Amino acid sequence: MSGVRLEVQWSPVHPDKFITWGTEIFLYEVASMKDAPKLACSKVSDTTAANLLATNSNHHYVKCVDIYPQPEPDILLAIGQANGKVVLTTFGPTAFDALGLTGKELVPRHARQCNTVAWNPVDSNLIAAGLDKYRADHSVLLWDVLKCPHHGDGRTGVVPGVSHQHQASSSAVELARPVVELGLSETTHSLAWFNSQSRSLIIGMNNKHLKLVDLRDSNKAITSTPTKAVYGLVVDTHNDHQLASFVENQISVWDTRNFEKPVLTLTQSKPVTKVLWCPTRHNLLGALLKDSTAIHLHDIQYTVVGNDEVEPSVLERSVYPGTANNITSFSWHPTHESRLLTISLSGTITDYVAFERITVNWSPSSHIVWTHGRRTLKLISNKDTVYNCLDDISVKMRRRAVNDYGLKPELWQNGDLAEDESLKNLWHWLYLSRSLVEDGSMQGVDSKLPGIKCVLKIDSSETDGSEIISKPWSDLGKSVNMTRIYRSEDREKALQLCGWKFDKESSLTSFLDRLECEGSYARAAAIAVFNLKLRKAIEILNRGAVSQNKQQFPSNLNIVAMALSGFSDDRSSMWRELCLSSRSQLSEPYLRAAFAFLTAEAENYENVLNENGVAVEDRVAFACTFLSDAKLHEYLKELIIKLTEEGDLAGILLTGLCGTSNEGVELLQRYLNMTGDVQSVSLLAARVFPRELLLDSGVQEWIASYRILLDAWRLWNQRAHFDILLSASSPNDKPPQQVFVSCNFCGKSISAQMLGIIRNRGAFARLGATLQKVKMSSCPQCRKPLPRCAICLVHMGTPSGLQNNNSTNSNGRSAASNKMAEFSSWFTWCQSCRHGGHAAHMTHWFREHSECPVTSCACRCLSLDAASKVTSVITHSGRMQQ
Repeated sequence: MSGVRLEVQWSPVHPDKFITWGTEIFLYEVASMKDAPKLACSKVSDTTAANLLATNSNHHYVKCVDIYPQPEPDILLAIGQANGKVVLTTFGPTAFDALGLTGKELVPRHARQCNTVAWNPVDSNLIAAGLDKYRADHSVLLWDVLKCPHHGDGRTGVVPGVSHQHQASSSAVELARPVVELGLSETTHSLAWFNSQSRSLIIGMNNKHLKLVDLRDSNKAITSTPTKAVYGLVVDTHNDHQLASFVENQISVWDTRNFEKPVLTLTQSKPVTKVLWCPTRHNLLGALLKDSTAIHLHDIQYTVVGNDEVEPSVLERSVYPGTANNITSFSWHPTHESRLLTISLSGTITDYVAFERITVNWSPSSHIVWTHGRRTLKLISNKDTVYNCLDDISVKMRRRAVNDYGLKPELWQNGDLAEDESLKNLWHWLYLSRSLVEDGSMQGVDSKLPGIKCVLKIDSSETDGSEIISKPWSDLGKSVNMTRIYRSEDREKALQLCGWKFDKESSLTSFLDRLECEGSYARAAAIAVFNLKLRKAIEILNRGAVSQNKQQFPSNLNIVAMALSGFSDDRSSMWRELCLSSRSQLSEPYLRAAFAFLTAEAENYENVLNENGVAVEDRVAFACTFLSDAKLHEYLKELIIKLTEEGDLAGILLTGLCGTSNEGVELLQRYLNMTGDVQSVSLLAARVFPRELLLDSGVQEWIASYRILLDAWRLWNQRAHFDILLSASSPNDKPPQQVFVSCNFCGKSISAQMLGIIRNRGAFARLGATLQKVKMSSCPQCRKPLPRCAICLVHMGTPSGLQNNNSTNSNGRSAASNKMAEFSSWFTWCQSCRHGGHAAHMTHWFREHSECPVTSCACRCLSLDAASKVTSVITHSGRMQQ
């Protein structure tokens, strides 16, 4: 097959058959791989194989082939040859033999190459051929195969029992004559039929124009446009107005309704050899380039703005069927979505599905939906097991919201629902800080949630100097020098916020015992060392080593305890030298910090303060104990900046949540930017922010976003409780009216008008006038009648909302008091059909009916109400629950 171009084509009416041709024509049938061992099949994909059914080698110099487009059990081919003949042939005896079609030859008057041949998709007895130029002949010939005389034996063109000379003279007399001839002295490069217009043909001619011809008047070209893109004409299967052609490295897309110029020109990197519209996808054009291993897909997107159609856009991509050789041809499957066949230069056939770009949508209810082909959507709901593997913040937030995260009465309870250690610590610290303020431990601090910065008055010049105390090691006697610590009233408050307020020996012991119970042996030992309790630290490490060995966890705590037991403050001791060289090899940060403290020189505690594995509250408490005022303030300022940049919630310990500073809001905003956890920052704002911070525009944006999220999740109960929290933080702010009844004619609020009347009459009532129950049946503004109740047909006249009734106070004077109007007289209506009436009447009606009470209305109002699907249950106490 060297030098011969290989072609492939799916049968348009046999979904499991295709042909290939070069010097010979092969018929294949596609079968699944499970049937392949039974047949002599060649693998064309991971799931399919091709079985060779038949071979036709009787025709040489094949230039073009088209398959008969009507559903028949057998395949009939029209073959265009180098001499201009169009021969009808099959792969052996078929039903077409009896019709006299097999072997029929359609011969032009003058021999020249046939460039294209095409069956009419509607009138399948018509076949068109496009030929090269001949000076006195036409280049487009249209035959009716049922009217052409037949000669030949069905395959070879030889009539048995008749001499060759007599046959030749007879065939010359009975030479098939085309029913239509077009293009005198012109060259036809390509042609194509329209799918719904059986007598219309588009032709690319003379390398300079396209002609759209109506064969009912073959002497007149309906439309013609000059262009060099006259090759490979194809009409869109889904749209007869859209067609495509190419020349060199340009593809032109045309609209026959505006044929002056192409609606789209697609420039390619290499010369184009073939273009085909996908029969299963709208506006998808496949293109093959010369010397390419890829099929290039062009998804044309048409956009309409108003009544005008703007210039289309194109989404381009390339698919690689997997062959290592250059592809010479491809063909779309007629019915299977985005499936195509390719054939390479080596003859390798590949069955390939060009999967679409997946558009993934993640709904607020945590459902992942994506497209899988044109007709299928795939869904993963939040009940699927794959969600157990997701660590996405949206999944966490919804799970927390369902568990009433942030709505628990005690702040620390919300921390236990957070599923995050940093959030848990923050909620617990907020509870501690608020408790300390409420029990009077933070006197002199003007904040309900003060931070270390506020307590130590770092930004104030009125700070009190700290007292320097030399404190001995309690269990080492006089063999070790005294350690210098700093004390002041503000530092004591700061230590309380850090949880390090140990007034008595028993309080330190209980704190360390609690850490041991939690398994934090290293932290407990380090805090004991920082409080100059070396023997207690050694005992903690020994107990930790025993506990971890029982749990079959390898531990070196007993070795660390042994190292601690040799502590010496001698600057030149071997113990100190070995600790300095070996400290970095410890895996536990608290143990590294403890040895850094024991080996520090000249109160240089940077290795302790900069140990990131140590909790922020422990580092701050250490700094408040062992650093001078200047060093302490400098360290805390740097730490605030660092924690804010990192979005570390532990920084709230330092910044606090004071109305005079936005540092806490900035830190939470940074945390939100890094995690997307709008839920936590909104709930924190609602629960603990002072009014000044709550009114910040950024904070209001958090709250609005979380409200929208709760609505999207349909967590109406949680949304209502969240709004209650917000209103509790601003009890003096009256929420704006959101629902009111307005007149259909003038648009004025009936309830607002009525309340005004009530207030005015209430003034007269206080002067002794008697206020009768106010009713109305028309709009107070325009006097138009109010709607009638659909049940009693009486104008609805009692407004919903507040009614003003007379009462007598203790002094005997008449006073006005407000109470809600009875629910039975409230306005109520269907949100769909807008019919309604008095609430009592509508409730009674829908106990027995589901459709609207208005005779001419077919709305089933009750079925539209989600509340109607909730069954009511009478409890033992007689109360009704849902």
